[in-house]
Amino acid sequence: MDVSLNWLNTLIEPSGLSADEVDEALTAAGFPIEGAEKLPDGDVRLDVEVTSNRGDVLGHVGAARELAAVTGRTLIEPTWDEPERSGDVSQSLTLINHEPEMCPLFTAQVIRGVKVGPSPKWLVDRLEAVGQRTINNVVDVTNYITMELGHPCHVFDLAKLAGQTLEIRYAKEGEKLTTLDGKQRTLKASDLVVADADRAQSLAGVIGGQDSEVTENTTDVVFEMATWDPVTVRTQARRLAIRTDASYRFERGVAPSEIARAAFRAVAMIHEVAGGTVCEGVLEDGDDEAERSAVTLRPARTRAILGVDVPDLRQRELLERIGIDVNAGADGSLACLPPAFRLDLTREIDLIEEVARLNGLDAIPQAQQVGVVVKGQSTRERGLREIGSLLVGLGFYETVTFSFCSVERSKPWVGNGLRTVAVDDERRGSEPVLRPSALTGLLACRRSNQDAQVKVAGGVRLFELASGFAERDKPGREHVETPTLSMLIDVPTDLKATDAQQLGLRQMRGACEALVRHLAGPGKPITVEAIEPPAAAWSHGAVAALSLGGNRLGVFGLVKAGLIKREGIDAPVVAAEFELEALLAAQTSAEGIEPLPQFPPIDRDLTLDLPEATRWGEVEAMIAAEPIERLESVSMVGVYRGKQTGSGRKSVTARLVFRDAERTLRREDVEPAIERLTAKAQSALGANVRN
Repeated sequence: MDVSLNWLNTLIEPSGLSADEVDEALTAAGFPIEGAEKLPDGDVRLDVEVTSNRGDVLGHVGAARELAAVTGRTLIEPTWDEPERSGDVSQSLTLINHEPEMCPLFTAQVIRGVKVGPSPKWLVDRLEAVGQRTINNVVDVTNYITMELGHPCHVFDLAKLAGQTLEIRYAKEGEKLTTLDGKQRTLKASDLVVADADRAQSLAGVIGGQDSEVTENTTDVVFEMATWDPVTVRTQARRLAIRTDASYRFERGVAPSEIARAAFRAVAMIHEVAGGTVCEGVLEDGDDEAERSAVTLRPARTRAILGVDVPDLRQRELLERIGIDVNAGADGSLACLPPAFRLDLTREIDLIEEVARLNGLDAIPQAQQVGVVVKGQSTRERGLREIGSLLVGLGFYETVTFSFCSVERSKPWVGNGLRTVAVDDERRGSEPVLRPSALTGLLACRRSNQDAQVKVAGGVRLFELASGFAERDKPGREHVETPTLSMLIDVPTDLKATDAQQLGLRQMRGACEALVRHLAGPGKPITVEAIEPPAAAWSHGAVAALSLGGNRLGVFGLVKAGLIKREGIDAPVVAAEFELEALLAAQTSAEGIEPLPQFPPIDRDLTLDLPEATRWGEVEAMIAAEPIERLESVSMVGVYRGKQTGSGRKSVTARLVFRDAERTLRREDVEPAIERLTAKAQSALGANVRN
């Protein structure tokens, strides 16, 4: 914000502060000076950095108030002579507020018989000192008030308002408004406007309209000052790419309780520089009484937070300097009632911050050494690190992709009972939808690698830890954000289509099982079962769910050929998606280091001729249910289908590894176990044993 040094000095007593002194004081108060420009008349224009929560400082009075508090000076509030009034304002204008939630307070006053012309020199000088150009005496007053008190305001030519009416309403879809910068804007139904009986006359809180601007031919003006919903102002200002002094202030909050004083000050100035007759009364809709709640401050807590011995009396004095009413409590606490213009003071820590900056941040001691306690990784951090480490070891590359995608690309990945989440923002252009799955980004990344002719032995493998977004498919807007681990691998291209897809699915299954086993350890059984596709993007009959101990962790499967074609990818891909929280919950604590075995293992292959529908998980479960001593591990060697097995059957070979911690095993030590398993497989699974 640009401020004038001379203007600031008129608002404090004693005055005469130099630019360097103002720089030092405001910087100490938390408002550093980013630049200083000497003006031809001897004034200095200072560029003051104001934090986004301090809308009360976006005017010379607010900046002078901070100066006074830091330097111990007195703030000199602006004064004015109230003009005589004549005629009822309600006979000249009608006010209707259709959106009280978006416009908490709207006020309007009418001045008749004004003489619009050049502004007096003192007013021109003040505006030019802060980089404002002069327009005419009436409009210049509104800009002056904005720069003096931080309260944006606007004037309409009363004769140009159809029906002598002002209405606060939402725009009609496609409604046109030519703003003061001469550009015609096409409004949306979400844009808030001030309109007359026929059409929009200004974009609320942002910029006025050209159709009702005050010119040299104007004789009767309507002066308005209001407060607007900050989010609404910010949204429409950004959508239309308009940045004004008014929107900058409304986005940061304007106190309703200060409106009446600022409005009377402005009307008195218009009467002073342009003459005319001010109508009796004020048209207003809303409440200017902001709810103020006392905040309890414990002086001991201030000292504990700051590490500085600031006495209770000193804390009270500092807070009273900035207009806070302070009363001592029986328990030694301070009951503090912030002024209505300080919208940012709502908690005890806010008051502690005020004490810190007014007492001087340089008073807080700076230790020569900073004590740092190094803590170990949390379970979650360790799990994320292990996931990344293992997948990279398996040949995957981690990606970070964009959270938005197009409507067309999002729809196939929306789960059952969900719908997409879109943003109403023209800047998103062709990608207005939050991704329902991170696989949308992985597919785009795969396409980019293909276009760049990236070649990786065994195919490109990608993964990403990111969230998918959706809404429940029911009335209301219940958002669903699901942190996921998403994976993508190429299907081998050197085999015929069916064999390549089978191999790709087995490779993805192997990666998924390795990941889960790495996190969960060897204790719980992993099961894989075919499921119906959870979203339209998955190929029917080629999707499976992976569960650990009966709890589903995620799914993997083949992505539909049509989707791959639309993405512009030349070869099939297999994808997987885990719910990240479920995956991390499965991890076990790190186990201790064990010595290497002293004796070698002995392994035996068990080949079973099984019905086609028998799953490997059933074979594992059958073996696990049999109490077998010295059995160390079980793994699948392979599956065979052919003439020897016959139609509807397959041959599955399992490798059983045995080990004894005390001695070397012999063949006859494990034969009884193999025989028991053979008999069990015949009775439980309908197996024929192949020698």
